[in-house]
Amino acid sequence: MGPFPEGSDHWLTDEHLPGLFRAADRAATVGQRHTLMWNQVRLAGAVVAAVGGAFSFMAGRFDLWGFVGLAGFVAALVAELVMLAQRPEQEWYAGRAIAESAKTLAWKFAVRGAPFDDSLPDRDARLLLAERLREITAKAQGRVTVPTGPHALVTETMLALREQDLPTRRAIYLRHRVDDQRAWYERKAEAHRRRGSWWQLTLVAGEVAAILIAAGRAFGIWKADWSGIMAALVAAAAAWLVLKQHSSLASAYAVTTNELGLAAEQLSTASDQDWPQAVADAEEAISREHTMWLASRNDHSH
Repeated sequence: MGPFPEGSDHWLTDEHLPGLFRAADRAATVGQRHTLMWNQVRLAGAVVAAVGGAFSFMAGRFDLWGFVGLAGFVAALVAELVMLAQRPEQEWYAGRAIAESAKTLAWKFAVRGAPFDDSLPDRDARLLLAERLREITAKAQGRVTVPTGPHALVTETMLALREQDLPTRRAIYLRHRVDDQRAWYERKAEAHRRRGSWWQLTLVAGEVAAILIAAGRAFGIWKADWSGIMAALVAAAAAWLVLKQHSSLASAYAVTTNELGLAAEQLSTASDQDWPQAVADAEEAISREHTMWLASRNDHSH
């Protein structure tokens, strides 16, 4: 294999990872979108039902606001039944688990990280990679369709990178894996901090408004009962905040950012003998964050 082009930006991007990664990534994206969408419908339905219950407008024998409340409850019920039947959150979690595991194994294989180091012949390394990938797909319980074909588990780019010398593998791994992941975690940590703060302020404002509204009715300033609507709004916002986990994700991403910074220092000076374990340590930092994310999601889904 010839050397990689100087300054190349396309080695081992997502499109050059195994087909298994891309299939799992697509499944996770679809599962996440459906999970968030149906949760939004359920929470919005509860708020609409509260609005319908707070007012009354008779048109003959029918209360039009009663129909609004009915529509809200029906929407919430439909969303709940769809989530129970389809379990999109399980597709999200299973897909993300397989995608991240496949990505980690692909990079370890490509840059000769442990257990795919120089002591392992290429044929044995490919067999070990296939065995590890089969192990992670077995846990998906059929929620991710495993692709077939020559690039389902190993791609030409992975093989080409594996054949390079250590300085080339080091430069590409540091730039396109460690530095990219560190920048991603840093951006996400800041984004989740901002969103978490915004939602917390929104909750406080909603609770203050609910107190004022309830006090106004208690002291006879107005007769309309908006308390139920405000309670539904606050409860919906709180439930959404729990689902998004902004605070915990911000903390976890910040920790991983720091760990990858330390890993980069270790990788930049690792000898031939230390390189495989240094790669394994860097991938462990990424895997540990994802494992914690998955455990927290499963806890909230029960």
